[in-house]
Amino acid sequence: MTTTAFIPVGLAEEDWTGDARFFEYHQAVDPLRSGTISPVPIRQFHAAPLGTTGVVPLDLSDALGTPWAATSPALLASYLTVAAGAALRTEPVATSELYYVIRGAGRTTIDSGVIGWEEGDLFVLPAGSGAAEHEAAVDSALYHVSDAPLLAYLGVRPTEPRFAPTLFRHGRLAEELDRVASAPDAATRNRISVLLGNAEQTQTLTVTHTLWAMLGLVPVGAVQRPHRHQSVALDLVIDCRPGCYTLVGEEVDPATRSIVDPIRVDWEPGAAFVTPPGLWHSHHNESGHPARILPIQDAGLHTYLRSLDIRFQR
Repeated sequence: MTTTAFIPVGLAEEDWTGDARFFEYHQAVDPLRSGTISPVPIRQFHAAPLGTTGVVPLDLSDALGTPWAATSPALLASYLTVAAGAALRTEPVATSELYYVIRGAGRTTIDSGVIGWEEGDLFVLPAGSGAAEHEAAVDSALYHVSDAPLLAYLGVRPTEPRFAPTLFRHGRLAEELDRVASAPDAATRNRISVLLGNAEQTQTLTVTHTLWAMLGLVPVGAVQRPHRHQSVALDLVIDCRPGCYTLVGEEVDPATRSIVDPIRVDWEPGAAFVTPPGLWHSHHNESGHPARILPIQDAGLHTYLRSLDIRFQR
């Protein structure tokens, strides 16, 4: 018995090969080195102005080559300013949002309730919180970081929350940082800092499943030795006096344990700067007064992927 294949008449076969590309391994394995993808730049952003209402994205999309606003490949940082008596609405397509109150006091209303906040407080919101309505009792400024660029790159929208809205009060943050700073071995540590965690993140021990937050102290006269990691740090300077700065570079001199040919980033209260992945960075305080810094990173994601690769110079 002979079987004849059925060939539909009048139907053209689709050519699915048109977008296929082929690259020799050594030419394509490191697109950052070859220049087909751009590096994350070292960039500073001045402090947000008070007395206005609006969103100021810390946008590096031109440098990163993204069609959406982004401060790093995975994160977008913004200043939110809300004048006294005014309100501001935010609703990013994100799985994680973090807010730090730089100045002022007010409240944020979400689907599940109202969060009252004041200077120095920090809170995180998950997907599914609905639009956030921020109302200010006095002129206020907040630092806002979300993972919206990561979702834009993946072409997805969140379907469920991965943690509950969580508030970290200024007083408790100060107590925990004081406790760490007063430990007998504090002066010998690479960093004096408190990592903020969330009850849901039992593996990564981070503030959300994608975001990592650290409140750090740089004591008077301190030189916090270089360290590096594969996550991008979006650093917010909480408070400082002139003479505080960060040095950033690609190499460390093994003899002096200092960064070779560094770029210097001078701190400004309420200002932010970007520390790229893989670069060594050290913090210095020559001001005569203690200083505090709040780095926000995509290290929750990197920790879960086992790719953070944090290293310290002792």
